[in-house]
Amino acid sequence: MTTTAKAYKGMGMEGSTARWYDRTTRKDMPEFKTLAVRIAGILPPSAQVLEIAPGPGFLSIEMAKRGLQVRAFDISKTFVEIARRNAAREGVSPQFEQGNAAALPVADSSVDFVVCRAAFKNFTEPVKALAEMRRVLRPGGVALLIDMRRDTSLSEIKRYVDGLGVSRLNRWFMMLVFRNMLIKRAYLLEEIRRMALEAGWTEPRMETAPLGFEAWLTRI
Repeated sequence: MTTTAKAYKGMGMEGSTARWYDRTTRKDMPEFKTLAVRIAGILPPSAQVLEIAPGPGFLSIEMAKRGLQVRAFDISKTFVEIARRNAAREGVSPQFEQGNAAALPVADSSVDFVVCRAAFKNFTEPVKALAEMRRVLRPGGVALLIDMRRDTSLSEIKRYVDGLGVSRLNRWFMMLVFRNMLIKRAYLLEEIRRMALEAGWTEPRMETAPLGFEAWLTRI
């Protein structure tokens, strides 16, 4: 049976939790820069890009630095405020707004590329979110979904956390969150594929990594 909705049982990303996430996620800055370069490399200059659930906004900021026109929606009011401040400090102006991934206030067929990184597992209506990604893309546009897999081993997660260079307390807390929240909310590759097809996509191109996956979806 396809998973079409689920209650959110993770941490509410507001206030101090969002600010902690902002500080911790900065450790992934090389990854954000690499991903932004990859995305910019496959798009024409000034392409219209939509990021869903950008959190502190680091990927959107890096894409904007590379000439892409970026709009981003996050359900967290605190994250929107943090992302705007982060962008101002970097001297770029991606458009950060509050919004729901399952009901995007974006016109049909209006963007060239959609990206959602490390957030899809938390969406309460994942199939609707996938359908919204498809709706807003122009024909031939691409959506990139990046997240962890439910079958990721704890040893791989520990290797990732240990490599972040955070304090022992933060490492302990992050492992607790991965073990008790994130892994349980993550999907298997077959579940991602099944939901994508249910949302109207053609067969996604799936690529795996030690912690997760990339799902590339093209609107025909």
